[in-house]
Amino acid sequence: MGEQLVDDIQSALDAQTVTVPGSTAAEAVLPRLADSLRTVLDQRKQIASEVERMLDAHPLAQVLTSMPGFGVRTAARVLLEVGDGSSFPTSGHLAAYAGLAPVSRISGASIRGERPPKGGNKHLERAMFLAAFASLSDPVSRTYYQRKRDQGKRHNAALICLARRRCDVLFAMLRDGTTYQPTTDQTAPNAA
Repeated sequence: MGEQLVDDIQSALDAQTVTVPGSTAAEAVLPRLADSLRTVLDQRKQIASEVERMLDAHPLAQVLTSMPGFGVRTAARVLLEVGDGSSFPTSGHLAAYAGLAPVSRISGASIRGERPPKGGNKHLERAMFLAAFASLSDPVSRTYYQRKRDQGKRHNAALICLARRRCDVLFAMLRDGTTYQPTTDQTAPNAA
């Protein structure tokens, strides 16, 4: 898309026939901006290939990318934010760190239910949410998502539930160093 934009700008400048006040300034500035955009796009491609190369060299890369919805960018983000996961004693701790574990509102003797957390690692939360969305083509994830929708949850709430469930699976995968193993029994508690 960015390369097409650069080409469109260059074509529009070449096809311009009407002289508008300030067009001489635009003629000087716009080609430079287009070249700057092209340079940024090239740098972005280089960085993406370097990140992919570094991820391929990491021992947990195959473990992370085996999970449906996890690509190179999501796996790299998880490795940046979580590492090997050994600093989290349970999957609940990982989910709380990611901002995916619901928080109970407790005041004295009253418990007012659960609400989404306000804290957590926003980068990890976003990565897990987008990975959950991308995993909806996986039958196990789709079944869990649909079960939450049938319980009356809206789309985003069901996706957050799915991301939380996948956080449990991710924790087990990192802890054991095993790749994703889809369960055949779709009612199993760790099915995600």
